[in-house]
Amino acid sequence: MNWYLTVLKKYATFSGRARRKEYWMFVLFHIIFLIVAAILDSSFGTTLPNIPYGLIYILYSLFVFIPALAVTVRRLHDVNKSGWWIFISLIPLIGGIWLLVLQVTEGDSGSNEYGSDPKSDAKDLLHDDLLDSHI
Repeated sequence: MNWYLTVLKKYATFSGRARRKEYWMFVLFHIIFLIVAAILDSSFGTTLPNIPYGLIYILYSLFVFIPALAVTVRRLHDVNKSGWWIFISLIPLIGGIWLLVLQVTEGDSGSNEYGSDPKSDAKDLLHDDLLDSHI
């Protein structure tokens, strides 16, 4: 849940890098919340006519649209690709598969043109926290 909240805190931050864990944990909780929103819409009867979605689902989707876009761009930066690569998903079938491949690919170790390695940054922070707790 912390990874999900981290993405929301970086609401419209398109610069920097996002490691795989940050991205996929956000996706996991996003899907869970979408399912819960759909269930709530069905329970409260707020589904829209001719659409299986409802008001809660749509409002939640609009709220997280920008953070989801931002974390996807930062994930692409982690594999040293421009955020514009997100548009490859517009190519039917192949584009979505290629974007998925980029999302599951391990990020560049060390710095790249988009910033420092978030995985090594996290290790450094954890190491510093452990040292501080023992002092």
